[in-house]
Amino acid sequence: MPMAMPFTSRDLDAFPDDGKRYEIIDGELYVSGHPNYYHQLVCGNVAYALWSWNRLAGAGIAVIAPGIIFGEYDDVVADVIWISRGRLAYALGPEGHLHLAPEVVAEVIEPGHASEGRDRGLKLDLYSRRGVREYWIVDRRERQVEVYRRKDAQLQLAAIAIEGDLLDSPLLPRFSCDVRELFVGIPVRSELGQEHSHEGPTH
Repeated sequence: MPMAMPFTSRDLDAFPDDGKRYEIIDGELYVSGHPNYYHQLVCGNVAYALWSWNRLAGAGIAVIAPGIIFGEYDDVVADVIWISRGRLAYALGPEGHLHLAPEVVAEVIEPGHASEGRDRGLKLDLYSRRGVREYWIVDRRERQVEVYRRKDAQLQLAAIAIEGDLLDSPLLPRFSCDVRELFVGIPVRSELGQEHSHEGPTH
């Protein structure tokens, strides 16, 4: 039985603009459904925390859901990123996608094995290999942030910040955010009900 050819960044141009998220990691295609209200609200809260700090610091820019083309077989969409102005100057391509790793990436995980496995496994490995310096996994069900920082040339778990803790970063001087602010408007876990993820690799 012949092996399936890997997907490439060029293949994404053929997919419909239907609101779904199409990503390629190591040549494997992953399709995510429409993000729900709670997911987008947390993304906005994370971005707002970074925007508020950056408005004074002026060191870079925070962006929601940018395309990041690391290479032919690695083309993803991050939930939120922060990138310094100096790095943005040579990371941004003429078509409007990033081609180098931003300093900070945040992913908001969704309930379900496929989503959590991708963000905690595949994307953690991808961002580690491609030079992201800090990776936040934002868990709205547990209301916490796992912070991975680059050490010994790879991303390693440095802290788990829960509500009441302050989220900060050595990459963002004087940035500080109470973790509970990231979950404003999000019901507690018992009120969320059952959510199911319908996403994963597509062959």
